[in-house]
Amino acid sequence: MMSVIPGPEDLYLFHEGNLFRSYRVLGAHFTEHEGTLGVRFTVWAPHAREVRLIGDFNFWNGSQHVLRKISTWGVWSLFVPDVKEGEYYKYEIVTSHGTLVWKADPYAFYSELKPGTASRVYSLEGYEWQDQAWQEQAARQTPYDKPMNIYEVHAGTWKKKTGDEYYTYRELADELVDYVVHMGYTHIELMPLAEHPYDRSWGYQATGYYSVTSRFGTPKDFMYFVDRCHQNGIGVIMDWVPGHFVKDDHGLRHFDGQPLFEYNDPAQAEKEQWGTLSFDFSKPEVVSFLISNALFWMDMFHIDGLRVDAVASLLYLNFGKPREKWVKNARGGDENLEAIEFLKKLNVTVFSNYPHALMMAEDSSDWPLVTAPVHDGGLGFNYKWNMGWMNDMLRYMETDPYFRKGRHNLLTFSFMYTYSENYVLPLSHDEVVHGKKSLLNKMPGDYWQKFANLRVLYGYMMGHPGKKLLFMGGEFGQFDEWKDLEDLDWEMLGYDSHRGMHQYVHDLNRLYLQEKSLWELDHRPEGFTWIDPHDRNQSIVSFIRQSNDPKDFLIIVCNFTPVTHAKYRIGVPFAGEYSELFNSDTPVYGGSGQLNTGKLKTENVTWHFQPCSLHITIPPLATVVLKPVKIRRKATTGKRERG
Repeated sequence: MMSVIPGPEDLYLFHEGNLFRSYRVLGAHFTEHEGTLGVRFTVWAPHAREVRLIGDFNFWNGSQHVLRKISTWGVWSLFVPDVKEGEYYKYEIVTSHGTLVWKADPYAFYSELKPGTASRVYSLEGYEWQDQAWQEQAARQTPYDKPMNIYEVHAGTWKKKTGDEYYTYRELADELVDYVVHMGYTHIELMPLAEHPYDRSWGYQATGYYSVTSRFGTPKDFMYFVDRCHQNGIGVIMDWVPGHFVKDDHGLRHFDGQPLFEYNDPAQAEKEQWGTLSFDFSKPEVVSFLISNALFWMDMFHIDGLRVDAVASLLYLNFGKPREKWVKNARGGDENLEAIEFLKKLNVTVFSNYPHALMMAEDSSDWPLVTAPVHDGGLGFNYKWNMGWMNDMLRYMETDPYFRKGRHNLLTFSFMYTYSENYVLPLSHDEVVHGKKSLLNKMPGDYWQKFANLRVLYGYMMGHPGKKLLFMGGEFGQFDEWKDLEDLDWEMLGYDSHRGMHQYVHDLNRLYLQEKSLWELDHRPEGFTWIDPHDRNQSIVSFIRQSNDPKDFLIIVCNFTPVTHAKYRIGVPFAGEYSELFNSDTPVYGGSGQLNTGKLKTENVTWHFQPCSLHITIPPLATVVLKPVKIRRKATTGKRERG
């Protein structure tokens, strides 16, 4: 049984911002005290005049359960015998003004099901993990030269039962995991599962940072979900929100009657655009709380990584604020100096404990070196969402194909910075809500063209350097934007076009898994070579993706207009024979069937600055993937060169 009595060293480290597993000593823990079994409750409330424990075990009357202050800086603790697992409790705090506030435990491991707001006594010990093989593999493998194709999921709306009944963690562990394996994804990314009071915050406004939401079951049920993911070769990433927290009365806001977890200055504390409060990163105890929380999900739930939400809102003091409310840091600038140091400390700590964890920044800013190590001047993440690529591509795809030649730079601009960070290419939930329309419905043209446009977008995304992420529903062409209170429109799979899209994404994912050239050199310039980025008049781009083996490469051609090109010449690096490995215009996917069948033999004609070339058919609104099947030699001369 873990020690839970906070000792002088624990308290010192907590108040210094360096107790990185503070969840082991704060909160409610089963333990033995003087030969009696019970629960020790420990909480940080430095401004409190008195702290009492209320719950089922004392009929919500705290007069007999007054906590003792064990730290000059405001840590309170009490051992209560004979408390049973599952009992509800809160802290009754007498503020410095003599008023009473009732608060859920910031370190609670389990919470009352909404709309209830109490914490619940719960032990996280005793689950028998079966993912040892996964853990051993994860501990020795870096992610950079491995495939990473992420399926982003909102657990409450992936599927629902009749009415509003949720699937449980254990039911998702069966149905969702099997589905993800079948579809060829490598990771599941879960939108935030920390306890939160309001469904439509999607988990991004939390009250219980250490409490996996009770909407879908118990913490051990969630352990079972992660365990089964790992047993099936699927990694688990969870959205994590250190940038702000919700204002609900039972949560962290004015926890002991005064600003505590938030900044004392309302101008810094308020996140007005979200109606939330920012953590005060200048307080060491807040740093201990948050870094411990990151490790907690990895320690106790075997989470493989965190997608850190809204990093830009941490980096800048005035993110989202009207100019008249701007504040400055001590140096006169806009940067949140304490939050920047927090992020660096967070990543150093996580990677010192889990060297191959995934720490992904969802960052919409142009802050440099987000994925560079801290010792090299970076923030220390190992991945960043490529928001620029996403915005450019969706702007391009929403343009009528006739006018795309005027926006050709949106297709190619990302290569100006592709290797400046380790990127994930995201098509996430944020792009299919609030009137933005679904990915399919963003596409211009008639019904057929909408699906063809989406197929070529996915094909280009898969060929572009960087790891991949797609929000649930995108894989079968959900036509309506995400309805965050309903499940996905699975009935669409009864229609040929949606069924064809589903099959397309399945096969595209399988292609990605089997071809090393699509991921082995994702973050190295030698993994990508343009064949022709300049054919703007026909809205066609062509390029090479390369693995470590010089002769293991793919030729990828994407046509972003509904025009077929029967004999389009492209340059290739080796003479010999090629075959069409993949074509998004295949009829089973809903395409028109303009395929390149049989062997494609090179001609000794230099083209696109390559030593030889091929004539191929390029279908309308399509991605074509070619692979060499018999390479004779590298050609050195040719009949002519394209000017």
